[in-house]
Amino acid sequence: MKGLSLKLLKAHNSHSTSFNLFKNPSSLTKEVTTFVPDFLTTMKYYNNILETIGNTPLVKLNALTEDIKATVLAKVETTNPGNSVKDRMALQMIEDAEADGRLKPGGTVIEGTSGNTGMGLALACIIKGYKLVCVLSDKQSKEKMDILRAVGAEVYVCPTNVAPEDPRSYYSVSKRLATEIPNSWYVNQYDNPSNAKAHYLSTGPEIWEQTEGKITHFVVGVGTGGTVSGVGKYLKEKNPNIKIWGIDTYGSVFKKYHETGVFDENEIYPYITEGIGEDILPKNVDFSVIDHFEKVTDRDAAVYQRRLAKEEGIFVGNSAGSAIKGILQMKDELTEDDVVVVLFHDHGSRYVGKMFNDDWMRDRGFLDDEHTSALDLIKNHKDKNLVTIGANELVSHAVIKMQTYGISQIPVMKDGEFVGVVDDSGLFKELLDNPSIKDLPIHEVMGDKLPEVDAKASIEEVSKLIGQNAPAALVKDESGKYHIITKHDLINAIG
Repeated sequence: MKGLSLKLLKAHNSHSTSFNLFKNPSSLTKEVTTFVPDFLTTMKYYNNILETIGNTPLVKLNALTEDIKATVLAKVETTNPGNSVKDRMALQMIEDAEADGRLKPGGTVIEGTSGNTGMGLALACIIKGYKLVCVLSDKQSKEKMDILRAVGAEVYVCPTNVAPEDPRSYYSVSKRLATEIPNSWYVNQYDNPSNAKAHYLSTGPEIWEQTEGKITHFVVGVGTGGTVSGVGKYLKEKNPNIKIWGIDTYGSVFKKYHETGVFDENEIYPYITEGIGEDILPKNVDFSVIDHFEKVTDRDAAVYQRRLAKEEGIFVGNSAGSAIKGILQMKDELTEDDVVVVLFHDHGSRYVGKMFNDDWMRDRGFLDDEHTSALDLIKNHKDKNLVTIGANELVSHAVIKMQTYGISQIPVMKDGEFVGVVDDSGLFKELLDNPSIKDLPIHEVMGDKLPEVDAKASIEEVSKLIGQNAPAALVKDESGKYHIITKHDLINAIG
């Protein structure tokens, strides 16, 4: 603001005295040379995009946590300019490297990244005038690669399913490029202490202040280890009783190493979840501040990432799905007095071609949870009205309705209540044996009324009711409207 004020002062110097005398007639000297019109003092802005990093919101979760006794608050890091928590440490690492001479003017920054750190580094490099080379594994989403190229980074893509020491791995390629490119600096976020330092200085204090020190648990996915270690160290210094829970994935070594001290290579195998888990032990992971690691499957990470978007309106990344599912798996450890802060790393836009793509999910068998409750079973015909028939209507009317609507069962009603059902298999058998029954009232040939199931009943619970004794079941939706669940609906769900 000062720079702007001085420029404006020079441009309007001839007017400054009259303004200043009007405000304070006794001011005739120094005040005149520093005067800024009132309308300029109300302007609020940042000098560059890097100044907008941090001070992210804390948002209460409601729908997904309704069965959890504790208050669960999400630290939503997507409001950082690069849309992820990695902006914090990217800037810290660059500024520390500048300060001690590792990064020199006009230099090239090189880093192996899952995409988010690369974005944070890209913003810093743009503002500070450095070139950026990012090395990614081929399991990262195309969106992440495209975004990095869009902000000027040179991108190298390496195979995922190779050992860290393999010359093709993104660890090895990053190190090699740093020796080949003149005036370059290899960031190495895994072992760079500035990573954890950033979260000790910013993320941890923010969470403590936002919760007024009431936080009892901090939950976060662990990859490079900077976030969990920096935040964990700060919070435990404030209150040693705060529990730090790290979220891990199957195929990663963290959980077993934390519990046994054994680095078990048998734990390592390819996994889909992005941004968490490792097949190495980064120096930034301070296992001493972590109280527990909870593993979450690839499938659950993807499913709960989508549920966060649909049920909480929070459009976040893959590791957020892991984090919230990890809390749900640990819910019995929580009480109504607990305040849980879970950190959501990045934005969902980086996963629209993967976890938010139905075909991608279906190819991996991750869409089974499309049908988890009674309401899910009828979603393909939820917009249609339930076809019913009166108890005193004729059998012939039922036949016409079945043919018209292409249905097999019709609930029978009397005085606004369900009293029975007409099923095509039984009805047509009776018509073949005795065609004259078509003129009888429905109540003389109907079967027992259909069972009604709770909207949240599982597929297993519904399937136990539908059989020889009940050809279908009824369920009521949120608006109070009834729908029929048939054997065909069950077959579609299972298949």
